[in-house]
Amino acid sequence: MSTTGATADPLAALGELPGVAESVESVRTSVDRVYGHRIMRRRSNQITAEAALRGARGSAALSGADWALEEVRRRTDFSVDGESRTVGAALRLTAEAGQLLSIWRQSPLRVLARLHLVAAAGKEGEVGRPRLPGEAVDEPLVELPLPGAAEVSGRLEGLSELIVAGGAAPALVTAAVVHGELLALRPFTSHNGLVARAAERIVLVGSGLDPKSVCPAEVGHGELGRAAYLAALGGYVSGTPDGMAAWIAHCGKAVGLGARESTAVCEALQRGAA
Repeated sequence: MSTTGATADPLAALGELPGVAESVESVRTSVDRVYGHRIMRRRSNQITAEAALRGARGSAALSGADWALEEVRRRTDFSVDGESRTVGAALRLTAEAGQLLSIWRQSPLRVLARLHLVAAAGKEGEVGRPRLPGEAVDEPLVELPLPGAAEVSGRLEGLSELIVAGGAAPALVTAAVVHGELLALRPFTSHNGLVARAAERIVLVGSGLDPKSVCPAEVGHGELGRAAYLAALGGYVSGTPDGMAAWIAHCGKAVGLGARESTAVCEALQRGAA
């Protein structure tokens, strides 16, 4: 991760980049709109469950398994082929993320290891730990240069220290950095995209921005499309102020679209159509 200068709170420094404050405010407005909906007062658990399903579908789509929502809802066997296993992994991560909120701020690396273990269930020897020197990475949709294992280890430690230290950075900025750093590093031998998006969700929920987990950024990332996602990620990897700001803005748009999705679900429930 690159920042704009030496500071005790580099994440907060990213929040001062041009346009980032506007993204943060836009996200807050979108989230407040969902939480202010009258349906949320009576059926928030139902909105949370629906957001989890839709978020998992969006994350799986970005990892190459672009299924219709009703197919995800209907299917019970997620072991048939590669696509079904990807969807199954996304669903498991969505369910697991909510159980790890209390651990994240004290031990983010432990949470990341657990997320990978859950996503890559059944792969003996490679799960739940960062990749070793010489190990290949199965992440075909992200074609950026792959950092070596030593760099991965150092940058993961640095990211962990930032999370544990806390700071004044807006939740959107922290979530975007966690997401971008994990995708840039691809620290595991597989399922890095799914893990990165689950970690972003943990930050957004655990920070208090979206405590009921009803604004699935994964929906927005999927709606914006893989090409835009990878282009924005390239900005993050560049480390330039403009590139970093563009990635944070992209993540902000994704959260806003996730919030819009849940607002539409609230409206449908209010009309009695869902």
